[in-house]
Amino acid sequence: MMMDRFSPRACAAALAACVLVVVPATHAVAQSKATNAPPAQPAKPAPATPAQAATPTPPATATVRDGSDSEIVAQAGNAKLTLADIRAFVGQLNPRDQAAFERDPRLLSQAIRSLLANQLALADALARKWDQQPAVIAQLERVRQDALVESYLRAMSQPPEGFPGEAEIEGAYEANKTSFLVPRQFQLAQIVVALGPDADKAAEDKARKKLDEVRRSLKEPNANFAAIAARESDDPEGAARGGDLGWLREDQIRPEIRAQIFGLSTNAVSEPVKLEDGWHILRLSETKPAYTRPLAEVRDVLVQRLREERQAANRRKLLSKLAEDTPVTINEIAIAKLAETRQKPSSK
Repeated sequence: MMMDRFSPRACAAALAACVLVVVPATHAVAQSKATNAPPAQPAKPAPATPAQAATPTPPATATVRDGSDSEIVAQAGNAKLTLADIRAFVGQLNPRDQAAFERDPRLLSQAIRSLLANQLALADALARKWDQQPAVIAQLERVRQDALVESYLRAMSQPPEGFPGEAEIEGAYEANKTSFLVPRQFQLAQIVVALGPDADKAAEDKARKKLDEVRRSLKEPNANFAAIAARESDDPEGAARGGDLGWLREDQIRPEIRAQIFGLSTNAVSEPVKLEDGWHILRLSETKPAYTRPLAEVRDVLVQRLREERQAANRRKLLSKLAEDTPVTINEIAIAKLAETRQKPSSK
């Protein structure tokens, strides 16, 4: 591949908080690199309640379709979701994940399917009285306690509404300015003459002959790179775009290619570059210099990051105070004996 696809992290196992779409290509001339601040993992949707899963589906004629909170917007058998359910689900997400839904409504559709699947599974479990098994009862109680503690700690560690202030935002921007540097970018096109690593001599001779013909065509007066790429390139997807690869950052381009294009002038064509999938001939259409993203562009990211850092610090401080106010005592001897007992093989 020309370069790897970047994928926003999923919400409810099917969502992505952010997706950077890269022009696809069949042949690899670029390498992917992680962004400076990958998006946080979105929260998982809460499981449906027994009442939601067990409520019979109303007749189609009775379905509300007036845009009110009670309107059923998704349904699978006896599982159904209203506008109120969807609003409640989205409202539980953090701002970054909510923004992902605004950018791509398809993500919300995927989340709805996941919620419906949860409701169907819950209804089946309740029908089988799965929740009445002793082991499940104990597990549910642990989940309830964990959720209660997490909810309490999250609420008690929230930074104040006005945090961070302007001075704190500007200070964080200056301290992390290098992380907002956008490398040089290059608008490239390519022609690929394919030759696999295990090709025999006959295949290599054929590829070299085609490579020579392509190079002669490119040296002709008024040669049209896009037309030659569309006709000759062994990269079908790229050929359909006249070889266009779009804009690529410097850190996304493989070293072998960078060594060629760094010395090219605008609209110049490189010498063939041999990679594992064959030869690549590059054309440099335009170059954008490196620049630092301005504060206005990264303000929301900085605010979110500062709030998360402050909340984590508040959480640690709260837990430390609780432990200090109520000292912990542990019977290390009993713990050691328990460990020894668990390590001994059971006698038959």
